[in-house]
Amino acid sequence: MNVHSRHMHTSSDKKPEERISIIDRAARQVGKPIFNSILIIVVSFLPVFLLTGREGRLFHPLAWTKTLVIVSSMLLAVTWVPVLMVYFMKGRMRPESANPVSSFFVRLYEPILKKCLHWKKTTIAVNIVVLLISLGLFTRLGQEFMPPLNEGSLLFMPVTLPDASNAEIKRLLQIQDHIIASVPEVKNVLGKAGRISSATDPAPLNMIETIIELKPRSQWRKGVTEDSLIRELNQKLQIPGVTNGWTQPIINRINMLNTGIRTDVGVKIFGARLDTLSMIEQRIADALQGIPGVVDLYPEPLSGGKFLDISVKRDALGRYGLSTEAINRVIEYAIGGASVSQMVLGRERYSINIRLAQDWRDRLDQIRQIPVQTANGPVPLSAVADIRLSEGPSMINSENALLRGTVLFNVRGRDMGSTVQEAIRKVQQSVKLPPGYFLEWSGEWQDQLHAKQTLQIIIPLVLFLIFFILFLTFDNWHDTINVLLTVPFGLMGGIFMVYAWGANLSVAVVVGFIALFGIVIETGVVMVIYLDEAMHKMIQEKGKTVDRATLEHYVIEGAARRLRPKLMTVLIVLMGLIPVLWSKGTGIELMRPIALPMIGGVITSAECVLLVMPVVYLLFKERELKRYGEIRVAHAP
Repeated sequence: MNVHSRHMHTSSDKKPEERISIIDRAARQVGKPIFNSILIIVVSFLPVFLLTGREGRLFHPLAWTKTLVIVSSMLLAVTWVPVLMVYFMKGRMRPESANPVSSFFVRLYEPILKKCLHWKKTTIAVNIVVLLISLGLFTRLGQEFMPPLNEGSLLFMPVTLPDASNAEIKRLLQIQDHIIASVPEVKNVLGKAGRISSATDPAPLNMIETIIELKPRSQWRKGVTEDSLIRELNQKLQIPGVTNGWTQPIINRINMLNTGIRTDVGVKIFGARLDTLSMIEQRIADALQGIPGVVDLYPEPLSGGKFLDISVKRDALGRYGLSTEAINRVIEYAIGGASVSQMVLGRERYSINIRLAQDWRDRLDQIRQIPVQTANGPVPLSAVADIRLSEGPSMINSENALLRGTVLFNVRGRDMGSTVQEAIRKVQQSVKLPPGYFLEWSGEWQDQLHAKQTLQIIIPLVLFLIFFILFLTFDNWHDTINVLLTVPFGLMGGIFMVYAWGANLSVAVVVGFIALFGIVIETGVVMVIYLDEAMHKMIQEKGKTVDRATLEHYVIEGAARRLRPKLMTVLIVLMGLIPVLWSKGTGIELMRPIALPMIGGVITSAECVLLVMPVVYLLFKERELKRYGEIRVAHAP
């Protein structure tokens, strides 16, 4: 029998005053559960609000937008919608059972639900097995902080030996730019070496930064991806003495500002002596060599810098009638460069600096021949000073008042979580640190750990708050637990979807799961409302003595009334999110991980709400009615 046959009368059969009374009574009846379900959706976004750092700045706008939309929709649902119903629900309206689409799905749904109610334990056992399988897949998901965004350009950061000359760096820069520009996918290339006169950009001369602007994807060769393009460029740019590094301009600047690390991951070594730090760096680099996923491995050199030492011969100064200040002035003007005047061009001012041309100061013997004017004529600089080259630290880094060495590497072809965890194990096994020295794993791994620790604290607290709100809504733990069952079964579909798509577990994926919490709990709350209405109707029509078949019939009737809104919820979510899977616009790499768990989750949550929840509800009701005797549930003869 069609469960909708009992509700053939419509609101059109009622007088206006009666329609208003019915609408008002219905609104007050569902007002508390709907309000609490909206509150649950808002509370479920607390983990997103409490995120800090980069992840917080990325997802706070999403959380605020979702919250404000939900609150606004709640206000409209309890104020505007009832008023519109009074004005527009007039005339003869067809009952829901007369809708051919709804009736078709009800005819499909009822036999399936009857089978599930008949095989209650089997239904629950099958779903638990599938849930355990999904948890097993969850442990196999890769981990990363954020999915890499496609910025439309690349940043090539090769590093040469510390003692490379200015002329050699310039020559290398030109060669590299020419090689990069020869690749068809490259639109423009701009490279620079060294830094400006600013303490905010402590880049040494031997670090080159080349921004590679790429053409639109439609103009790329067939089958070429960003990873394959980087591999091709990296293979063409294998130059002896140069360590290549690949990233993107924006994320590189963010990493440098947050952690001081210009690659995905960096191992910071802290201690008191540079030579010991350099030894530890090399040991760590040897341990990391060969780990799958570790690329662009580069221990920052703490020595190897070349210094020009000029020691004044004080006895010679007396013979030539010179002073130390005079020798320092010659060295400054000839080698270092000094400002001698200023050029005025309107309101603009330009400093005029002088020093010897590079061809006169790029070799040690030429520097020794720099003339120094004396009372008896010019003499070479070597006559009044000892000039030699010495080695020392190329750049001294410090952090928190400690000297710091760094081993840098990127992660490609593998998820960051498993790569860094394997790297940590290898380093712990292979490298023994002297007393007073310690390591710190930095870069995006540091951000990932920070976000993970925050979510591990906040998500259990949020689940407890949701449980508390649900208990206040239903005033019994049976319905509360029944609604909470939608959470793991919703997560089950999300895990399957993320695993099937090959995505890694990141903060974006977790945000997608958090957004899924509110949807599945809201639909579970509404299902329990419909089932409770069916129970009230059963008591009114059958009294307090029913058999198992009658109880099952009313559970099916209540669940079938929830079928159409649940199918509409699933369809709307899928229609809104499925296009994201195949979109190629800017920022889609961040949107897709959010959409994946929601797409899979609403599908399995629909199965849970429509099949598992009525089964659990029936089990609880049978146990409750038998135990408390409010209604005797007798077996049919």
